Amino acid sequence: MTFVQIIEYETTREDEMEALFQSWLRATEGKRTVTRDAHTQDRDDTHHYVDIIEFPSYEQAMVNNRLPETQKLAEQFRALCTGEPRFMNLEVKEEQA
Repeated sequence: MTFVQIIEYETTREDEMEALFQSWLRATEGKRTVTRDAHTQDRDDTHHYVDIIEFPSYEQAMVNNRLPETQKLAEQFRALCTGEPRFMNLEVKEEQA
């Protein structure tokens, strides 16, 4: 069953955040289990972001989460956020095309 994680956060350090994500992408090439990722920015509050990350399953999300590169990303990511990010872990029950 498809699993989606939504991460909502604020940052004033957008350039550093983008560099961090790009570094993670390079470091996890061929290892990460993410099937799709949408990085979004609020049009009304440019420091507010929502990332929508899709995995084939919850189990595959946990494989990705246990990667040392992901653990390092999470630590650095939190340091760049203004406040604590909010995580939503969602099982996809139905999809429509």
